[in-house]
Amino acid sequence: MLHSMSTTVEPASERSAAEVNEEIRALWLRSGGTLTGEQREEYQRLVLEWAAAAHRPVNAA
Repeated sequence: MLHSMSTTVEPASERSAAEVNEEIRALWLRSGGTLTGEQREEYQRLVLEWAAAAHRPVNAA
C-alpha cells in the first residue's frame, strides 16, 4: 500500500515565517547536514508551513 504525504498546511499554525525558518535551521543543525527519511518529511512539512506563513499579510500592531 502506498502512502502519500499531505501537501496541506495545518490551519491551526499561526507561527511567523521567521519562527518556522528558525525551526528549519535547527533541524539542519541537529541533522549535521544529512536528513533521514523522517527528517525529510518534517523538513517538507516545515517548508510548506513557512511558505504559507510568508504569504500571510502581516498585521500591524
